[in-house]
Amino acid sequence: MAAVRATSSLTLQDAETLRDLTTYISRARRVDPDGACRMVAGGGVLAVYVSPVHGAPGPTVLGLRAVGLADGAAELDATVPLAALGDRLAAASQDAVELPVPPMRTTDASWAGVSPPRTGWELRTALDPADLVSASQAGIEEIAAAVPEAVGGHVVAQVRAVVWGRELPTLHGVAAGAAYAADSLGFLDPEQPVAVRQAGPWWRLSTTRGHVLVRTALL
Repeated sequence: MAAVRATSSLTLQDAETLRDLTTYISRARRVDPDGACRMVAGGGVLAVYVSPVHGAPGPTVLGLRAVGLADGAAELDATVPLAALGDRLAAASQDAVELPVPPMRTTDASWAGVSPPRTGWELRTALDPADLVSASQAGIEEIAAAVPEAVGGHVVAQVRAVVWGRELPTLHGVAAGAAYAADSLGFLDPEQPVAVRQAGPWWRLSTTRGHVLVRTALL
């Protein structure tokens, strides 16, 4: 996906924001080592999308962190390898405010071409974060038990699609992959209920730490 205009870096509001994004990208890279990150900047805000769960026939689950930019005029829409972005962030100093944008682009991340709605979200309910952690851990254990270490990648993908494509026990119509994304990306706070909103076929699970967006293909 091409950038709106060429840029080698974006200036964030402070160094703490950069450190926070570094942690976020590190977690995303841990669950999707060969994955991608979509960076969308405009109006003084940077939206950073990742996808811990994706690929047919399972659900598409996105993680989103939105942060403020020091330059309100900056524009960017680029999908880059998580590994490239993570390496650049790891090399940045603790006091840096510049978010490096890798020059290489990823063209095979089909999920990055799907944009969730920005408006029209209606509050549906709130979830106990402990229930999402439990659903995430149960799925991880089921996948580990069902998939021998020597099995091929296609089989692993099929098992993950089945496990993460199941409906959450506590939320009708939403795939369990949403719980996995929220848990693995560090969005869950045991003291903070998870707000659940819906806009058409999309669901959004939100905390102050970030958002999970899912358009479900339930299996």
